[in-house]
Amino acid sequence: MIRGIRGATTVDHDGQDAIVEATFTLLQDMIKKNKIDPEDTASVFISTTEDIRSVFPAKALRKIEGWEFVPVMCMREIPVKDALPFCIRIMVHVNTELSQKEVQHIYHHEAVKLRPDLIGAHRKADS
Repeated sequence: MIRGIRGATTVDHDGQDAIVEATFTLLQDMIKKNKIDPEDTASVFISTTEDIRSVFPAKALRKIEGWEFVPVMCMREIPVKDALPFCIRIMVHVNTELSQKEVQHIYHHEAVKLRPDLIGAHRKADS
């Protein structure tokens, strides 16, 4: 079954190093907690809010060994009023045996505000 695995993080400013580092950390966490193999991955979508413009966050994925050939696309989030600023969202499309309830969607930094209902569920699952 192909599933979408979500993740999001924030940075405190539009800086190349901050964006790549935050994206890299989030991707590593998503990959580890969901046991994602790049060979089972169909694609990765990465979106950013309008205030992020100094670098493509996809650059972080290319720093992870084995992920060189996985298709990745960066895009812009729709500019919703009062949306969380400096936010990077990731959707990994992966073939997995995990059920929807077993998938761990990962949220770092201020992005935990996006899905507080899932944060509690993951803490219980990690216990």
